[in-house]
Amino acid sequence: MTSPLEAPSYTIQPLATLSPPSSSRTWQSAPHPSLPLVATACSDRNVRVYSLTSFTLVHTVTGGHKRSVRTVSWKPGVKGQSVLATGSFDASAGIWRRDERGLEDDFTAQKQRGDDDEEEDDDYQFSCILDGHDSEIKSLSWSPSGQYLATCSRDKSVWIWEELEDDNFETVAVLQEHDQDVKCVAWHPEEDILASASYDETVRLYKEDADDWVQIAQLNGHDETVWWVEFEGSGMSTKDFRAQRENLSQERAQHLELLERSGPRLATCSDDRTIRIWRRKPKENRQYASQNTGIPSIIRSFNIDEDWFQEAILPQRHDRVIYSISWSRKTGLIVSAGSDGKIILYKERWESQVPNGVKADGDANAPEDAEESQRTPLTEWIVVAELFSAHGVFEVNHVCWAKRNDKGRRHEDEEIIVSTGDDGEVKVWTLDELKT
Repeated sequence: MTSPLEAPSYTIQPLATLSPPSSSRTWQSAPHPSLPLVATACSDRNVRVYSLTSFTLVHTVTGGHKRSVRTVSWKPGVKGQSVLATGSFDASAGIWRRDERGLEDDFTAQKQRGDDDEEEDDDYQFSCILDGHDSEIKSLSWSPSGQYLATCSRDKSVWIWEELEDDNFETVAVLQEHDQDVKCVAWHPEEDILASASYDETVRLYKEDADDWVQIAQLNGHDETVWWVEFEGSGMSTKDFRAQRENLSQERAQHLELLERSGPRLATCSDDRTIRIWRRKPKENRQYASQNTGIPSIIRSFNIDEDWFQEAILPQRHDRVIYSISWSRKTGLIVSAGSDGKIILYKERWESQVPNGVKADGDANAPEDAEESQRTPLTEWIVVAELFSAHGVFEVNHVCWAKRNDKGRRHEDEEIIVSTGDDGEVKVWTLDELKT
């Protein structure tokens, strides 16, 4: 359910533009999982790694690709080393490694000292190339455990690679469920479930079944190309809901419990200018069904099929294609950006907070059927901030959340928004909450 338009409760303020910018289009930026760094995929065949402390360039990753670098992803959970995956229009994925001296490295001090002649092993080293796709790689993503790397392509396929040891990758799946160009892949934060979004207007979900990766769900609802897909961090992440648990009505407590049983939700955005939230219908015997019972896979495949349904459509404030969305794991806020140059911020809240006759607990029109009540959320999404012309007249290709690390940080958990545009610039924004 969507709400009436309301006055914003945040403002999105410029903090910095990463310097120097690229002289060509930039596609995507990925914050490092543990260091104050962000990597940006650029049309000039390079990846630029910037400091989020000084907002300056600290590394240029170059030489591995013959065409534009379209996508980047950091491998999580690697100690003493940064591992970066890059996907290119040359149909290949590259793996890069850099030894790190520790999580507290001052990546800007070296530049301030004028140490431009770095030793070779201080830079990112090209480790290996992953070949197999027949056309442009549009997106890639490491699984949360770091065991798998997923890639997707204009060739309509999704590949899953497993790293057996350093520089030794094995193809464990080639998934060809989509009918058209595959735009994005993303991993579930708690399970080895992969989501993919496509030009064919669908989202597909996959899971391993008896050593074979299979489709477990297909999400239909968008009317045009689905550009981006991203999971919620971990269950219903908005802190306000959990803080109110002791004071919740029975209906709301049951709703929160249902969400937690469902696990992280899924957000998608599209050419149709909508952002949709999808939720999994819980299985009573999910843990049992996922165990290897020895039943032939042709039978077990039915057991791992999942029912995902559309829970909400966010307020439609974009005028053109929405290219990217990002779901904060700290606050539960969603940020979006796209072809119209806007950055929009959305917040979820309990439905009864809305004035002017919106139904509250015990509404006579509430669904009586148990199945239907599972599908009827007691929350709604509202727009809480809107920024126009974030990159001037240029399109915003990507937007994401990152931890704030500069000296102006106001508290330990403060987040920033990082936007990446056709103008070659990567911009950093802060959120200021308006006083009521």
